[in-house]
Amino acid sequence: MTEKLLRPMRTRPWYARWLIRLLGAALAAGAHLLFLPSDPRNRSATPRATEETTPLTGAGVLLLALALLLLAAYFGHWDRLGWPLLLVAVPPAVLMHASLRAHPGPDASFRPLAWGLFTLLVATGVFVTAGVARAFRGEWAREDMSLTNPL
Repeated sequence: MTEKLLRPMRTRPWYARWLIRLLGAALAAGAHLLFLPSDPRNRSATPRATEETTPLTGAGVLLLALALLLLAAYFGHWDRLGWPLLLVAVPPAVLMHASLRAHPGPDASFRPLAWGLFTLLVATGVFVTAGVARAFRGEWAREDMSLTNPL
């Protein structure tokens, strides 16, 4: 089973590529929902307060970052470079946008800026991680070729 997961995407049939890509996008969205839960009852403590209670924790943010970086490394290593951005960075960005839009309040003016900043941060991390994983792909491919072809 693991030898099937650890093959380049271009060597797989089209249905397997798309199934793995959909699974990756679902894992990215699931990690966001698991580690950064959204509470629809999230309201301010007093009527004039600008701060809301939040279920976010530092450990949840770190675990989400780790999960997204692992997914980005996997797809960056085995697939083309553009796919990690679509599969790993877009689902959390969409969920974050939906979460920020669900809680309108008096401080809503900073939310588009915060969403853009965090989306840019996630996309940059995914892109850099995928690029580093892609660099190791070439190194491993040369090692495999040197083992099979001694000339």
